[in-house]
Amino acid sequence: MLQISTSTWQYDALCRQHSSNLFFPPATFEKKEDREKREVKAKSVCNGCPVRFDCLEEAYEISEPFGVWGGMNEVERKRNLVLAE
Repeated sequence: MLQISTSTWQYDALCRQHSSNLFFPPATFEKKEDREKREVKAKSVCNGCPVRFDCLEEAYEISEPFGVWGGMNEVERKRNLVLAE
């Protein structure tokens, strides 16, 4: 049986008050300018979030390939991993 666990930090996450469309790319093509605008808005939510670092840590732990987590998009998270090595 599939078991989905929810970390307790998720209950305090500010992103719960917003659509996931703000934090994740659409299933269809997204223009670069539209992606940049969406990510700026998502990151502004993350910047005020009390569990931002827990969120980012989870993104690294599960190797999340998509979206803004803890104020960083997938490219920024990958870049940070390379710099940390």
